[in-house]
Amino acid sequence: MTSAPSSTTGYHTFHPDVSINYQLNRFSDGSPTSVAELTAAARRIDGYPDYTRELLSLSDAAAATGRTLAGALYQRSAEFYMLPGDPRKDTARQRFIAGMRAVFGVDGAGRDLVPYRGGHLYAHRSTPPDALGTVVMFGGFDSYLEELFAAQAHFVSAGYDTVVFEGPGQGSVLEEMRLPMTPDWGPVVGAVLDHYQLTDVTVMGYSLGGGLAIRAAAVEPRIRRVICDDILTDFAEVTLRQVRPATRRALALLLTLRARGAVNRMTASAMRHSLVADWGLRQGMHTTGTTTAYDFLRGTARYETATVSGALTQDVLLLAGSDDHYVPRSQLAEQLDSLTAARSVTARLFTAAEGAANHVHVGNTELSLQVMTSWLSGLDLRGRSWARR
Repeated sequence: MTSAPSSTTGYHTFHPDVSINYQLNRFSDGSPTSVAELTAAARRIDGYPDYTRELLSLSDAAAATGRTLAGALYQRSAEFYMLPGDPRKDTARQRFIAGMRAVFGVDGAGRDLVPYRGGHLYAHRSTPPDALGTVVMFGGFDSYLEELFAAQAHFVSAGYDTVVFEGPGQGSVLEEMRLPMTPDWGPVVGAVLDHYQLTDVTVMGYSLGGGLAIRAAAVEPRIRRVICDDILTDFAEVTLRQVRPATRRALALLLTLRARGAVNRMTASAMRHSLVADWGLRQGMHTTGTTTAYDFLRGTARYETATVSGALTQDVLLLAGSDDHYVPRSQLAEQLDSLTAARSVTARLFTAAEGAANHVHVGNTELSLQVMTSWLSGLDLRGRSWARR
């Protein structure tokens, strides 16, 4: 696997909508060329249809000039806001996958098939000589393993055997195998460890994967170290945080009362009047394999860490951003306080001054990766670690 291409650090203000601006930053290659063309394209974006049109156009232009990484990332960016059933979606994701594999030197044979519950997960392993240990890495809600290739290259260059994989509800496992997301992540990681015959690993989860990593570590003894980037203790809170406070309170009450009809009527109205609500709920139902907004929203309550965190006995690294617009900062304190039996807990809050304050530190992911490998270098094979903080 090749190293990640160099890029410019910084979180940019491309668009006034916080979510659109985040996605434009997330799928930029960080180069001055990309920053300039995204700045120009953002002026023509008023909603998700505009976003998709502009990013597809940018992708075509980048590919035509040999900018393979930018072209691939723009395809994924465009695909991100395509609703399930959009006839362009499969082509966009295939172009993204092919582009990322070309950039990082991963051929088609590099996608290993991991048996899982009558189907399979997708994974890729890269091992340097004399590896220091093994890191098993995964994303969050509807992510692709190809999005993790740059992080995988960082760990490999630091001396770690590194496995990246897609679980249920993620990437091609969702789109090709039709396996929906599950909060029971212990058996998912266990299937990967069985496939590669691994017995002593560090798990690292991005975004919702931070919460899934905690849930897996609570039940899988082969996990010895845990990295959460970011922390995510309560997915229901994160999901409802994306709507206005009054709507949030009403939905929370109706969900508590199990008022299926009222929740579905309220969300149907919201979907008719809001692109973000329409996209978010449809994508949520697609990813979790549910058929109504009520079932999706009720199901998010199962993605929590409060009931399992006390079972962790591993070394744990918690990462968070001071200005994360998805995950409230309070969840860092909640996760830190609940790890009462962990061997050690280290927490790091990234700030705007570092360019890493937003969700999963988009703008300066290199810094967060350096923190992770520095933390791992402080752990020896006998499990001793930095002092608890």
